[in-house]
Amino acid sequence: MDAGSIGSSYKSSSRCPLQEQFLKRKNNRENLDRFIPNRAAMDFDYAHYMLTEGRKDKENPVVNSPSREAYRKKLAETFNMNRSRILAFKNKPPTPIDPIPQELLSSYVPQTKISKPRRHIRQSCERTLDAPDILDDFYLNLLDWGSNNVLAIALENTVYLWDASSGSTSELVTIDEEDGPVTSVSWAPDGRHIAIGLNNSHVQLWDSTSNRQLRTLRGGHRQRVGSLAWNNHILTTGGMDGKIINNDVRMRSHIVETYRGHQQEVCGLKWSASGQQLASGGNDNLLYIWDRSMASSNAPTQWLHRHEEHSAAVKALAWCPFQGNLLASGGGGGDHSIKFWNTHTGACLNSVNTGSQVCALQWNKNERELLSSHGFSQNQLILWKYPSMVKMAELTGHTSRVLYMAQSPDGLTVASAAGDETLRFWNVFGTPEVAKPAPKANPEPFAHANRIR
Repeated sequence: MDAGSIGSSYKSSSRCPLQEQFLKRKNNRENLDRFIPNRAAMDFDYAHYMLTEGRKDKENPVVNSPSREAYRKKLAETFNMNRSRILAFKNKPPTPIDPIPQELLSSYVPQTKISKPRRHIRQSCERTLDAPDILDDFYLNLLDWGSNNVLAIALENTVYLWDASSGSTSELVTIDEEDGPVTSVSWAPDGRHIAIGLNNSHVQLWDSTSNRQLRTLRGGHRQRVGSLAWNNHILTTGGMDGKIINNDVRMRSHIVETYRGHQQEVCGLKWSASGQQLASGGNDNLLYIWDRSMASSNAPTQWLHRHEEHSAAVKALAWCPFQGNLLASGGGGGDHSIKFWNTHTGACLNSVNTGSQVCALQWNKNERELLSSHGFSQNQLILWKYPSMVKMAELTGHTSRVLYMAQSPDGLTVASAAGDETLRFWNVFGTPEVAKPAPKANPEPFAHANRIR
């Protein structure tokens, strides 16, 4: 490449910011040195003037008027004659380029982590309904909220249905005096059929749409049926006789399995979401975990785990909605504790003393929170943050122990019934946040092409 082309490429090349600049040699003979001035940056005319006429002006200064002196300085500044150096050893350095423009810096505001606003929890109930003649019995389960948004409550011998959508109330059935009172109610998963446990050891199945009794389950228990739990078409019943029976409601001979372990009344029954494990609590202060796979096996015991840590009756049971093997249990008047269990290993994960009888438990379906209802002396509901078990709120209003709780299908509202013959509705869990849609994954390139094996 000739020298001319090198020179032209040098002049047209653009400067890179924050890069040190070097002069390129025109040929091999040119040997630039830091003591050799760069003639391309010299002004020979100005240098000749300063060596001749400029020196005369300094040797024979002429006194000028202030206006004339100001004019001379302005003229010198205009023609770039205020230079003090004649020889230039390097080109004038370029104006430094800021890596970040000042206009961006002026408009930049450091972003701080936006904390989630604290949810307001209303301390008073949203609605209160009368519940006359409700039984003040710790061992019964007289309240349930179905998937059809209809709440069922048993008031002595009568089962009433309250439609949460319309606010209307209807009577489903009144049991004869010799068979009653009603000791338990539980909606089937379809929200249409409901099971009713009776004091005479029978269980009735009703169709709530047609107000028609479908069948009566007999022969399983010898005493009252105080607890019920559905697992698809299996209705599990717990009685005062200590027995737990799985009933297949599709079959004429409905008894398919019987669990024996409790020595006193079974007052709490809950199936896990998977339908594989059943938790039962009794008046014998025992908590059992049953696994369906062990019911027909030749294992020496039917139960998976047997827990004796509670010191009072275990009625309050609740499976965690976000961790399938996590169970919460609550103890009665002589216990006051809520315990958490890993039902796979049988380990007790935590125990919290609440200070009063634990009557019922409900998990929040949208947040990691647990709601408990209590007896003497405050008769309150307590909202706990899980797993720290810090109290988030205490809800008061009942004047007697809050024996029964049920949660609405959408998980927002909790209904509580107490011995003070009131049914109260609490908007304690609040409205869940709308989940942000997950970003779409970038499609794999050439996904339509056949893979080479």
